[in-house]
Amino acid sequence: MNEAEARAELRARQGAGARYDAPGAPARSLDLARRGTAYFARLVNNLDDEALSGSSRIDEKNRRWLIASIGLQARMLAESVGWARSNTALDILPFHLTVDPAEIDLAATLPAQALRNLLAHSEVHLNVEWRDLTDDGWQLQVRDAVGNSMLITDTPLLRARALWRTALELDAGGRLADIPALLRDAPSA
Repeated sequence: MNEAEARAELRARQGAGARYDAPGAPARSLDLARRGTAYFARLVNNLDDEALSGSSRIDEKNRRWLIASIGLQARMLAESVGWARSNTALDILPFHLTVDPAEIDLAATLPAQALRNLLAHSEVHLNVEWRDLTDDGWQLQVRDAVGNSMLITDTPLLRARALWRTALELDAGGRLADIPALLRDAPSA
């Protein structure tokens, strides 16, 4: 059985309610983001609640702050993708394309389980939004009121870079050798 046949068989078993990426989705970037999500989640889940408050490799930012920033970035990206998909007639987002550091500061104070839930739920939300995009949806662009803009097709690579970089900054066992070569060798955006 070849790969195409295996995928067709899997889709038949999963049924009509399952979500799949559009054929024109940026598959390589999505793979990097999803692998980064799994890697980052594994590092976080290996930390006990007390270790969540441990120091990171970023001066004056502990692990909780980095975890909160990654969770809130996923939420912002999910909301941006969802907005683009649902509101194509409205060209200005009702929120910013950046995460407010004060919001990260507040989220970093959540109880340990709530912080873990923020990370998990925001990741699922983002993945659902990506899977709900059509080929045309991947070509949309969003812009906020202060002039920041982002192509939806760039969101997976933006996410992948943030995840893999922050996995190292977390200082929880992430290794440079684990970062996919495509991201390790490419300049940061």
